[in-house]
Amino acid sequence: MMRGQFLFEWLSAVFAWLTSTSIRQATDLRKHVLNLLAAQRDLLAPEGITAIEAACAKLRTAVGAKADKKALMAEMTAVETVANQWLKPHPHAGWRENIEVVLVAIGVAMAIRTFFLQPFKIPTGSMQPTLYGITHESSRNQAEVKFPGALDSFVDSWFRGVTYYHVVCEADGELHAVEQPKTVIPLLVKKQRFQVGERTYTVWFPPDQLFGGNANRSGLYPGQQFRKGEDILKLKVTSGDHLFVDRLSYNFRRPERGEIIVFETKGIEGLPQDQFYIKRMVALGGERVSIGDDRHLRINGQRLDASTPRFENVYHLSGPPDDSKFSGHVNERVAQQNRGAGLAPLFSDERHEFTLRQRHYMVMGDNTMNSLDSRRWGDFAQENVIGKSAFVYWPFLNQGNRPGRFGWSHR
Repeated sequence: MMRGQFLFEWLSAVFAWLTSTSIRQATDLRKHVLNLLAAQRDLLAPEGITAIEAACAKLRTAVGAKADKKALMAEMTAVETVANQWLKPHPHAGWRENIEVVLVAIGVAMAIRTFFLQPFKIPTGSMQPTLYGITHESSRNQAEVKFPGALDSFVDSWFRGVTYYHVVCEADGELHAVEQPKTVIPLLVKKQRFQVGERTYTVWFPPDQLFGGNANRSGLYPGQQFRKGEDILKLKVTSGDHLFVDRLSYNFRRPERGEIIVFETKGIEGLPQDQFYIKRMVALGGERVSIGDDRHLRINGQRLDASTPRFENVYHLSGPPDDSKFSGHVNERVAQQNRGAGLAPLFSDERHEFTLRQRHYMVMGDNTMNSLDSRRWGDFAQENVIGKSAFVYWPFLNQGNRPGRFGWSHR
């Protein structure tokens, strides 16, 4: 009987709150004043605390009794009067509230990133054609190649992830004094400057490794000579896929063969430390792995091919892999490393088997000709895994010969 009465009273209160503007205003005022009281309790005199609590209690009683609008307004005025008398005003209240909102938003975003979805961008072509990495194409001093105008360039950059860089030499000189990229606005705007002769040039929103590094996308080097009117830069850069990593699922289950996982390189010998890699998991702890003369993996003697779940789109070529059908130029350094020591240094021939340690995984890139993966550095501990690939959130539109992939959950 008491439970039924409580439920009836609760439903009645909810109905009154939904149908009466005065009751909603009174409820919000009371909560707001009590929140301020909680924040300033250690600063207020005891009589002030008592007065505020008493006024709020009377207002709550009036709301519970469904008092008429006039009675509610009287109690609300009483609460405002006693609050103004005892509560201390905050300096710059507007700024304070805005900062609190921003801090809460940052906290929520960090929590989502840590426990649910973490953004990740594909830097190389080791997972093509499943996931695309950054590619670049230089057209320096090729007058027949025309870049789009400002509006089309804006659309290409923000929606397709295709950016154009065109810098023309203004006076004869030698390339020198290349600066490191500098952040102008955190997370938003970067610039990089370099000098040819006495002139300084600025590239806004430069891609990774525009000058130097393994990629050296510009193809330039110190000491290179330029004449007035020549192209210093005429570069088209196509970004890699930006995706979300699902950090939640593996809290409840282990990764499964064929899933695309993101893992830390910490403790993996032969890899740069404290970085994140993304590959397809091919073998689990305790399994025996070999590579046949047909270049197909064998797990405990069973061949992986297009009939294996999650590998349907990986083994899509007939015969041995062909360099021309992959983007070898994207990560040529890795391709050269693999070719120099064979495509699978860990496997001396088709009779050699590698047995994974317990609680360890082995991974490979889908672009097998150009992937630095477990064929070279072996297995790694399951604790290194941070999550699995979820879906692509950028770019939004197609990138020329690359189809649109927004929202695409890859296999």
